[in-house]
This record gives sequence, structure tokens and C-alpha cells, in this order.
Amino acid sequence: MASRWSKAKVALGLNLCVYVPRSHDDASPSVDVAARFSDVSLASAATGNSHSRPAMPTTPTPSSSGLRLAKTGSRSSKRTCAICLGSMKPGNGHALFTAECSHTFHFHCIASNVKHGNQICPVCRAKWKEIPFQGPSSSDLNHGRARINPVDWAQDDNFMTVLRRLPPPRVDTNRQIASSLFPTSEPSSFSDDEPLDPQPQKPEKSSPAMEVDTSRTRTVEIKMYPEFSAVPRSASHENFAVLIHLKAPFTAPRQNSSATQSNVAVARQTSRAPVDLVTVLDVSGSMAGTKLALLKRAMGFVIQNLGPSDRLSVIAFSSTARRLFHLRRMSDSGRQQALQAVNSLTSSGGTNIAEGLRKGAKVMEDRREKNPVCSIILLSDGQDTYTVSGSGAASIRPDYQSLLPSSIRGGAGCQIPVHAFGFGMDHDAASMHSISETSGGTFSFIEAEGVIQDAFAQCIGGLLSVVVQELHVAVESVHPRAPISLIKAGNYTSCISSDGRTGSIDVGDLYADEERDFLVSINVPASNAGEAGTTLVKVGCAYRDPVSKERVNLDGQDVRIQRPEVVSERSVSIEVDRQRNRLQAAEAMAEARAAAERGDLATAVTILERRRRALSESAAARAGDQLCAALNAELKEMQERMATRRVYEASGRAYVLSGLSSHSWQRATARGDSMEGTSLMQVYQTPSMADMLARSQTLGPGGLPHPPPVRPARSFPAQPQPR
Repeated sequence: MASRWSKAKVALGLNLCVYVPRSHDDASPSVDVAARFSDVSLASAATGNSHSRPAMPTTPTPSSSGLRLAKTGSRSSKRTCAICLGSMKPGNGHALFTAECSHTFHFHCIASNVKHGNQICPVCRAKWKEIPFQGPSSSDLNHGRARINPVDWAQDDNFMTVLRRLPPPRVDTNRQIASSLFPTSEPSSFSDDEPLDPQPQKPEKSSPAMEVDTSRTRTVEIKMYPEFSAVPRSASHENFAVLIHLKAPFTAPRQNSSATQSNVAVARQTSRAPVDLVTVLDVSGSMAGTKLALLKRAMGFVIQNLGPSDRLSVIAFSSTARRLFHLRRMSDSGRQQALQAVNSLTSSGGTNIAEGLRKGAKVMEDRREKNPVCSIILLSDGQDTYTVSGSGAASIRPDYQSLLPSSIRGGAGCQIPVHAFGFGMDHDAASMHSISETSGGTFSFIEAEGVIQDAFAQCIGGLLSVVVQELHVAVESVHPRAPISLIKAGNYTSCISSDGRTGSIDVGDLYADEERDFLVSINVPASNAGEAGTTLVKVGCAYRDPVSKERVNLDGQDVRIQRPEVVSERSVSIEVDRQRNRLQAAEAMAEARAAAERGDLATAVTILERRRRALSESAAARAGDQLCAALNAELKEMQERMATRRVYEASGRAYVLSGLSSHSWQRATARGDSMEGTSLMQVYQTPSMADMLARSQTLGPGGLPHPPPVRPARSFPAQPQPR
């Protein structure tokens, strides 16, 4: 009858190298046993047919990768284990492990060492290809794991010694990227940006498929509209409004029927200024799951739509911030690495928005070379948990204007706009709005998860179509007794000289086909007898073409009104009236928001309702103006989102702030749970924005159909319709 140790040899024989001490009740010959059994031999042993076992191989030599039991007299009694410094005296019942580097240790010592991830010899530091591992413990057998023991043998971890060959390392793409292309340690300076493309890609000249549409103007278009075309000669008029309307050029390639999609894409790339873009992405714990997956998809869309002359860098922040890769061109290899970096993102930790912005600004500040257009995209779904300190400061909003780098604030001479995207119901809309306002960017409210890609698409549709930079508008009073009293320019910097003779507006960048409207107030004096008309102001502008890098100066245009003795019918200009309605609606939004922040929601709703009534009675609204209709719908939506305190905190504040940002900069922003074709979205949306948005809604990354957005249930009651 075979002993229990013999059964143990059989049980552990399959694909294992086992060394077991000789016991007194073992009937086998007095030699060390090392066996490697097949499945057949194991099955036969389990059925008791032990005589059918194949012949055992000889015992490995000490230099082989094996473990052997110390024999009496085979080693010096003075030998000690390098791990526990205990004696490895032969015959005391301790199993020993001899590694491929010929160093020997107690098996239980080296097995514990390997268990914690150490696969290097403690003595010579050689890297092992085979490591010992501990067999199943007696506690495992006592908790329902006895099925791995096909025979009835006693378990003793001090004597059970097993050797396992290390499997080949599995290629983990994300880990490989993080450790090689995107190391966790960062340089002190981010001056490692990839050089600009020395030879931008050009469309094929031989192909007649693509032609430049020269039917549109190549310069900024200026139009002037006085509030009234005629003022009685003997009458004076204070705060007489003059509308300055600017429209950026739009030089899009005209596509013939034989044009290919690649030719169209190349022509678009060469007809615009390349971009340096830094995306600062929130990967805190609250972004786990669907949010992070949709963010990766949205970033994939952005990467695929950047051209080889555009450069991108990605900053990921949670409790800290990390640059995933340096600012590099989106060539084929650049796109691939950028996509890999984004796909490697995981979510954990808190939300440190300020640190993410500091690192994003540093990428811009340390650049050795600069593309003509630069911008930062910031997305966050939570409150900044690191900027606010102190137990009683939870209700105090951080002063981001003092925390942001000087380059973002424009203190370094070149302001870097931050286009902020507040995601979900828990983000800090006030702080995100403050960041965008301080930097000259826009604030968008992404209420539904499925709208992230569309919101990004609209934003980059504008950034990838900049045709005007450093636009400066000059206003000069021509009449000596008609000083400039006021310039309404929203968030754009404007100034008036002390004598009212001159004024200016700094507009900055314009996207292709983008429009700007500014109201200038002038005090019109009474006219002299016999004077048929009065010239009020002259307006001109200067800007830089980002593609040719040339300065363009446009001569001023005069605004002149008629001065008859009697004006039989005075009709206000629809163009002036509609812009006055826009400005007054924005003022009402700001006033209502201030009341809501004080907790007086009833007053906030009243302010908005009063503005809606005045809007409906305006000349532009009665004429069916589309902007007035969109403003009315927007004001109504804000009233609904101020129905209760809970609704306002959840979505009302963010909705109002995104509206204020849009009107202040006269630029399209994402608002609410949809981006699909509402009149409100089309107010400031340019053709390039609309085209990129349509592309996002049609196809996602990799040419896959874009799934419909997941819209949350409205958390506010619908207002009853008036009868």
C-alpha cells in the first residue's frame, strides 16, 4: 500500500517539479524524486493503477531551476539563508530552493519574497525566469477547496515545495503607453513641443475638383446702421444709437462633383490657420463609467479632426494633474499616440481644477514654437476640492482670477482663451464661468452625457476656422458737437477718450463668417439752418490675417443722417432694435441671476417675465425677427429653471451662465441637453461650427454611427401656456 507521500507525488506531478523529503513510511527507494507526469499518468494514479506509471526522470542538478531537499552531509552546517539569516542545516525538515543562479534559500522564505512581487535573487540580483510559489494551504482545504487534492494526503506547507515557470509578459497597451510614451515623471520645463510643420500639406494643383470660392469677400465687412435715418433739424438727440456690424471673411473651398473627400479635407486645412490646442480633462472618481467613456469618444473625434499642422497636448487632472504627452503635431503617428493616451485614462481621486489649468497654461507658456491660434479646452463635472480650504469655506467660491496663471489672464501679453465645459448637475458653474470670462473664452453647459462630443465638435469647428486675429475697431466722432457717450461691447474691451472724440473696441479673433455687433451712443446736436445732413462718426478697423500673417487696414466709413425741417414718420432701424433687444435681454439675465443667488427666485422670475413682455412689443419682434424669437424662448427657459431652489441649483445657474457667456462674446455655446437645430443654438453658430456639429452627429470616431444623445428627464415643471 502506497504511503501518503507517494500519493502526494502523484497528485502534484502534473506539469510541476516537486521535491519531497523522504519519510520513514515511504517504500520508495532512498533517492530524491523529481517527476513530470502526463494527464494519463495522473488519471491512472488516481485509480490506483500505480504500476502503469512511466519511468521518472533523473533529479535535476543544483544548478538547474529546481528546489531540492537538503541531504545529510551534502552541505555545510554553517550555511545560512540570505533572507532570514537562519541555518539551513540538512535534515531538519526544511525544504530548500536552489535558484538558476545557484543560490539557495529556505523555500518558505523565498516563496514569501516572490509573493510580494520580487523576482530577483536577493544575493546576486539576477533576474529569475522561474520562481517558487506556495502550494494550497491547509486553510484552503478546510474551506471547500479540497477538490484540488485528488488523493488523500496530508498537507504540510513546510514540506510542500512547488516551482512555477514565469509566463511571458503580457503586453498591456495602456501600461506600456503610460510607462514609455507618457511617463509619470515630467520635465521641469515643457519646452519639448514638436516643431511646427515646415511644409504644410497642399491640395493637388492638377486636380480641377477643388476651387477657391472667390465670390465672397476676403476682408472683414463693415456696415453701419443709425437708429433713425433722419432727425429734425432743430432737435437734439441724446444717446443716439449707431450700430457697427462686422462680418469675418469666409474663404471655403468650393467642391466640384469630382472632388474627393480627402481633397476637400486638405483644402480646408490649407485655407485656415493651424492651432495649438491643450485639453484639460477631469478624470476624478466621479467621471467613472459612462462619463469617462463618452469623454474618450469625444476626444477621439477631436483628434481625428485635427490636421497634420495642428498640435495637441492632453492634461488629465484629478487630485493632481499630469501631462499625458507633449505638444505634438497630429500627423498619423501623432494621432495614434494621442488616441492611445486618451484611451489609457482611468478615473480616481478628487478634483483639482486650478492645478490642471496651471499645467495646461505651462504647456502654452513653455512652447519653443507657436502656431497662430492657441486655446485651452477645460472639462469638469465636479466642484474643485483642493482650491477651497478650511472647514468653514465650503460655501466660499474660489477666486480663480487670482489663482490662474498670468498667461490665461492676459498678463503675459498674449491671452490664452479657455473654453470651459461644465458637465452634469454637480459641477461648479460659477467657477467654470469665471475661468472662461477671465481668459476670454466661453462657458458651455453640458447637461446630458451624450452631448459631450457634439459640444466639443461645435467648439473646434470654430477654432479650426479662425480667419481674423487681433481685430481692433476704431471709432471717431466727426461732428465737433457730437461726442461719443457710450460703447456697448459686452465682454470686449472698449474705451472712450476723455473728450469723447475717439473710441475703440478690441475684438480679437473671429471665426470664418462670424459676426459682431456693437452699439455706439452719440449725442446728436441741433443742426444749423440750411444743413441737409450731419455726419456723426467714422469707423475703421485693423487686423492680422493668421494665414498670410499680414496686417490689414480698412479705411473708415462714415455714418450720416438727414436733417430735414420736419420728419413726418420716424421708424427705428430693425437692425439697431434687434441688437438693443439682445443687450437688454442679457442685462435682464444678469439681474435675474443676481436675485436668484440672493435666494429671491420670485423676483428673478419677475425680471425675466417683464423683459419678455417688453421684447414682444419691440419693433423687431413685431416684424418677426428670428433673434427676438430666440431670445423670448431663452428667457422662458430660464424662468422654468428658476421655478424652485432645487431646480436652480441643479441646472438653472449653469444654463443662465452659459447664456450670459454666449451673449457677452456673441459666440455659440452648448446649453442644456440638446444641440439639435434650435433657433437659440443658431443665433451665433457659424457655418464651420454647423458643419463640424453635423459631422459629429452623423459619424463618431472610426466612422461609426453616432448614437442618439441620452437626455435626462427635465427636473422642472413646464409652465402653463397662456390662453
